[in-house]
Amino acid sequence: MRLHAPRIQPVDVDRLDADQAEALAPLTSGGRDIARTGGRVLNIFRTLAHAPKALQSFLVWGSYILSRHNALSPRNRELVILRTGYLCRSGYEWTQHHRIALDAGLGEAEIAAIQTGADHPCWSPIDAAMLRATDELVRDHHVSDASWAALSPLGDKGRMDLVMTVGQYTQVSMMLNSFGVQLDPGQTLDPALDAR
Repeated sequence: MRLHAPRIQPVDVDRLDADQAEALAPLTSGGRDIARTGGRVLNIFRTLAHAPKALQSFLVWGSYILSRHNALSPRNRELVILRTGYLCRSGYEWTQHHRIALDAGLGEAEIAAIQTGADHPCWSPIDAAMLRATDELVRDHHVSDASWAALSPLGDKGRMDLVMTVGQYTQVSMMLNSFGVQLDPGQTLDPALDAR
């Protein structure tokens, strides 16, 4: 975690103004598992509710990235999301998507290897290519020709969705890190992402 206290306190869901209530309605009605833990709306959404119109647009785009319309399989999507969160040093992002990655088919050993990156021996060629491209996007904001070619098994739509997924989660990580969004109750921070 970059910050160990919030710079912006999450809103109290029992004291929302009309715009905040409207923005959080899809999450407070119990619909989205990703947006809730233990029956509570996650801190990320309660924090973003300070900008309710932005939150509404954020949810639309985020829903595409996490949907079956994304050409990346859930496993591959979570591979690049976790690598992005790790590179951005976003403890909150890593913690939330660790659970999601397990549900998407990544094993604990693979999740640990994401921290090492593309050179870990456990990765298939396409896994390594996705991790390398993620590193390039976070570092250089560009996929090299060599990495683009190595991603060819994903097809054009898959390569586009990889770039858009990394872009989305780079943005999310910047917000989480800068706003000081803290872990939700019951979660434990990976020691590799503790800035203390």
